[in-house]
Amino acid sequence: MEPKEALQKYFGFSDFREPQEKIINQLLQRHHVLAIMPTGSGKSILYQLSALLLPDLTLVISPLIALMKDQVDALRKKGIEATFINASLSRTEREKRQEQIKKGRYKLLYVTPERFRKEEFWQTIKNRTVSLFAVDEAHCISEWGHDFRPDYTRLGEIRQKLGKPTTIALTATATPKVQQDIVNQLHLERVKIFHTGIDRPNLFLGVEDVFGEQEKLSVILKYIEQLEKGSGIVYFALIQDLIKMSERLRQAGAPHLIYHGKLDANQRKKIQNQFMNSERSVALATNAFGMGIDKYDIRFVLHAQIPGSLEAYYQEIGRAGRDDLPSDCILLYDQQDLNIQMEFIKWNNPSSDFFHRAYQILHEHLEEVNANG
Repeated sequence: MEPKEALQKYFGFSDFREPQEKIINQLLQRHHVLAIMPTGSGKSILYQLSALLLPDLTLVISPLIALMKDQVDALRKKGIEATFINASLSRTEREKRQEQIKKGRYKLLYVTPERFRKEEFWQTIKNRTVSLFAVDEAHCISEWGHDFRPDYTRLGEIRQKLGKPTTIALTATATPKVQQDIVNQLHLERVKIFHTGIDRPNLFLGVEDVFGEQEKLSVILKYIEQLEKGSGIVYFALIQDLIKMSERLRQAGAPHLIYHGKLDANQRKKIQNQFMNSERSVALATNAFGMGIDKYDIRFVLHAQIPGSLEAYYQEIGRAGRDDLPSDCILLYDQQDLNIQMEFIKWNNPSSDFFHRAYQILHEHLEEVNANG
């Protein structure tokens, strides 16, 4: 089957977006690829379609449990044999799937990088040939990236154990330094790099000057009230400020969801499902509400506070307008909010006095331990 035939049969599209077909052909010719493409540009189809045309297993490394479940559910609806192994499964279900993997049932297997710590997983895949090794959100592999995940740094070693399969690394944002780090960490040679730029013509990027919480409230209310259908996200840097704004919106009668890292796993899952399945929904969120959100009709993304980096900003506005319809991405700029990020920078880069004092405390503690035998 040719790539275009598979595209039509399984995904319902008559033609590829640029440069999808070129990338897929590179993978089918067993060349490694690093693809830096905007959110919503169809990165996942690169390895999903390639998996159908390659003889053996495609192993997809994804950082988020919720995201892999959504992708697997969508693939199954298309009649594609795909599954995932992660901590959300019961032991019985996990063992059942692992047996099916050993028997060669699946074309695509999704796992988090942490899954490779489990010996039982290695026993499951050790006799399977991996045709394609796909690393999603590949910027997580780099300590210079904005979502660094330590277990991603082991993927180069894992790749070698699997026999150095053809590899595709995908991300929406990667500086030249991060790109080089991804290639080095994965131990890739002769990599084809595709960088399509970051422009999303359907997104309107703007800044509104605000002074104080009352003006922020007015702008947020305006966007919520104007939303007839679809969704919106309002990002905050601090949980306490998110909660305060939520209370003000509640008093104003503006329905919304809240999502942040202090909610337990069940609460976060429930809120995410509500957001994903509602025809009209607005979420107030911290950056914990990020990579797992793949909803096509997000009409606005507001930043009520300045995000931590340009990469984080781009990833977060990338949630908007995945249906290619016009969407607003507005940063609410209050001079006082700069202090929040300055504090984060200070805590992430302690002074030499801090390290000197920490050393003294550790040294004194060690002397005390030695003295007490």
